[in-house]
Amino acid sequence: MRLYAAVAAGGFRRYATYRMATAAGVFTNTVFGFIGAYTYIALWEQRPNLGGYDLSQALTYVWLGQALLMTCAMMGGGFEDELMERIRTGDVAIDLYRPVDLQLWWMASDLGRAGFHLLGRGIVPMALGALAFDLAVPTRPMVWLAFLFSVFLGVVVSFAVRYLVALSAFWLLDGAGVGQIAFLAGLFFSGMLLPLTLFPGALGEIARALPWSSLLQVPADVFLERHTGWGLLGAFAFQAGWAAALLALGRLLQSVATRRVVVQGG
Repeated sequence: MRLYAAVAAGGFRRYATYRMATAAGVFTNTVFGFIGAYTYIALWEQRPNLGGYDLSQALTYVWLGQALLMTCAMMGGGFEDELMERIRTGDVAIDLYRPVDLQLWWMASDLGRAGFHLLGRGIVPMALGALAFDLAVPTRPMVWLAFLFSVFLGVVVSFAVRYLVALSAFWLLDGAGVGQIAFLAGLFFSGMLLPLTLFPGALGEIARALPWSSLLQVPADVFLERHTGWGLLGAFAFQAGWAAALLALGRLLQSVATRRVVVQGG
């Protein structure tokens, strides 16, 4: 465990070195936060309590989306590109010979990345949003702890999805197409474009049942205290269940790939 903790710390430091990129990201998240907030204001003035949110909760949802966009890698852009390149060139064979678990190694690195983005690109836009708008910010410390735990589970689900995307490179010369599909699905089904509670009928039921809802919709509802008591435990179980299932699938595909597929380039 000490090794993986060191890997996570290394992932944090790696992204912390790009200070100008972080500052540009904070600016971008803030600008899009204001655009989204005023769009929601116009929409909620016409339809109060749309999706079960009042205006304050809806605005909070917007800024939570900006805070978690990079944390949960809803647009991709984490470790998966690097891993796919190592699979394509055959360098992954070296990784498989190392006395570490390949999946845990990359997950630890990704958790470090997520931790940096939560602090580096999440806090400032959220704070600026709270200064400009009346946000529904929890006052109880336990709600904040529950939210952070839900974000952690969301990051693990996000990693598990992107790990499957990266493993597709064992069978494909270029996994960019799979990555683009996952990127579009992540944006749409996470609730980044609109809360999933606004989706009608069967589409809404399906969207809320898919793993991508763990990235934003579930953590946001925990933050807004829409999940309490047994409902909160159910939300955690939903995220943990998807995380366990997707990680297990990733381990199975990794085993199949390393036993039956010739490594590209080697």
